[in-house]
Formats: sequence, C-alpha cells, structure tokens
Amino acid sequence: MKRFLQWWKGQPVLGISLLAALISMCFIPPDTGYFSYCNRTVLIQLFCLMITVAGFRSIGLFEQIAQNLLKRAETIRRIGIFFTQICFFSAMLITNDVALLTFVPLTLLLFQNLNQEKYCIWIIVLETAAANLGSMMTPIGNPQNLYLYTTYHLRMTDFFQTMLPTGVVSWIVLLVLSILLPKTPCYKGCTADAPTAIPKKSALVYLLLFLICLLTVFRVIPDWLCLAISVILIFFCNRTLFTQVDYCLLGTFLCFFVFVGNIARIDVIRDFFAQIMLGKVLWISALLSQCISNVPAAVMLSGFTENAKELLLGVNLGGLGTPIASLASLISYQFYSKTQQSHPGKYLAVFSAVNFGILILLLLTGWLQIQNT
Repeated sequence: MKRFLQWWKGQPVLGISLLAALISMCFIPPDTGYFSYCNRTVLIQLFCLMITVAGFRSIGLFEQIAQNLLKRAETIRRIGIFFTQICFFSAMLITNDVALLTFVPLTLLLFQNLNQEKYCIWIIVLETAAANLGSMMTPIGNPQNLYLYTTYHLRMTDFFQTMLPTGVVSWIVLLVLSILLPKTPCYKGCTADAPTAIPKKSALVYLLLFLICLLTVFRVIPDWLCLAISVILIFFCNRTLFTQVDYCLLGTFLCFFVFVGNIARIDVIRDFFAQIMLGKVLWISALLSQCISNVPAAVMLSGFTENAKELLLGVNLGGLGTPIASLASLISYQFYSKTQQSHPGKYLAVFSAVNFGILILLLLTGWLQIQNT
C-alpha cells in the first residue's frame, strides 16, 4: 500500500485516469467495443516525437543553442527576454515540457553564477507561461494539440486560424512582462562550461526522425511506418532513449480513452455533457483544465462536442491558471523548489497572479474571436 501511495503521488494524473477507467468499466463491462476507443495514431505520434526529442537532448543540442545565444546577453532584462522567447518558440517544436526541462535548469544555474537569484521567480514564471503558450501554436507543440488535430482531422489552415490571434496577443504580453525586468548589468562568460561539440551523425539521425514525425502529423507518411523507422534507428543509434519516453503520459491517454469511450455509451451522461457544453465549449474546457489539467480535459470533452476549434482554444488557454492546469508547469516548480534559496510560497503567488491575469485576457480575446467568426 505504501508503494502504491508513493506511485500515486508521483503520477497523480495517471492514477486518476486509471481510477476513472476502472469505475467506468463497472458500468460498461469490457467488450469488443473497447477496440474502437483507442486512437492508435495519437499514441504512435506521441511516442515517436518524445523519443526523437529525447535524442536531441542527449546530444546537448538545446543547451548549446542557449549558451551560444546567452553570450550576447549583457543585462538581466536581456537574459529574461531571451529565456522567455526561446521557451515560447522552442515549445512549438519540442513541446512545452521539454522546453522547460531544458531551459529552467539552465536559468537557475546562470543566476546562481550571477548571484542574482532574486530575479529567478519572475523569469521562471514567464518561461513557464511562454512554454505553455508557445506550444499551443503548432499541432506538435503539446499532447492535447496532437490529439485534437488527429481526432477531428483538422486542416493546417483551420488550426492556425484558430490559434494565431491569441498566440500573437500572448507573445506581446510576454514581451511586455519581460521588459519589466531591470537593466542590471551582468558580466560576460557567465554561462558556465563551454558547450561540447554535437556529434553530427547522431544529429542527422534525430533530424531525419523529426522530419518523419512531422510528415506523419501532416498525414503524408502512415503512422506505422513512422513507428517502424523510429524504433529501428533508435535501436541502432542509442537504445537507452527508449527509457526516456514518458510512458506514463501514454498510459494516461489509454486510460482516458477507455473512460471517455465508456461514459459516451451511457445515455444520461452523454446527454448531460452535450447539453451543458452547448455554446460554452471555450469556457467549460478552460475551467475543467484548471482541475484535471488540459490534456485529460481535451480527451474527455472531445467525446461530447463537434466544436473542435473552441475545444482546441479552450484547453490550450486553460493550461494557464492553476499549477496543475498544465502538468508542464509542475516541472518548473519542482526545479525551483529544490534550490537552496527557494521561496515556494512567493513563487506560487507570482505564478498565480501572472497566469490568471494572462488567462483572463486571452479568454476574452478568444471569446471575441469566436463571436466574430
């Protein structure tokens, strides 16, 4: 029981999704209908993207890019703008959680070397918001986008028309908040050790895999071929990457596929959700994301609405707000809270103020966008 509780504490979303799936199975016992629940394409694309990005991280690509750019930084404000912008734009391709796993530790190390830890909270909070907002701009930026893009068979034009207005507003807001940092000078050479050379052979393999993943997302290459190529190349290039895939995220999707599939077969529940979401998809999806995070909210609510654009907008904006609205936000908090001079209470206060402030502004922007379409 003790081990089970420790596991639950470490993977709360997976635990909740598993419990939800098991409860739903009491009402709809397993049958042949279960085979139609699982979205195989989403699971394959997620797996291949995660293992490819893990490959890029293993050769230090992101760290080298960051350190080379940081050599040009001369003030605290420039460093803050740099980290916020790199999290925003890199999350579009490497996902929000990978962006934070890469750049938050680098931020903490940098400011320890500068003896300017007092600015860490503001910059890390902005990095977190930037990663969550930047990731909503592309179908591969986060798991819920990939899921909704595949499930609703969205076109690229529809996707970008939906996300671009709020994306531009969010970029401007983040830039303004970054400019609030002082122009305190910082000495050059503060980026610690010089970056090591990137192995070209491995980099080419991971770049090839990334392009294959993109072609699969854009429905040019079948998912099974993408999976086969990824497994074979990673096996011969660096098989340890198989251990770096977030299998808990894949398990969470599986459990919610079962849960949503089962409750969609219960007439009373299906009719209830379909009725309360009528004309309120944006607000309900953003609200539910605050409680169970935006990935499960996207999977759950997709079974009760055909309004893909509002759901896409709602769960992405809903990643702001509470620390669990987007699980990537917990990555930043965990890194910061483990530092010697951390102030968790102050961090959560700043995090809440920034996130809920941006959330309200973007929800209003999204609502106006919907009214004018």
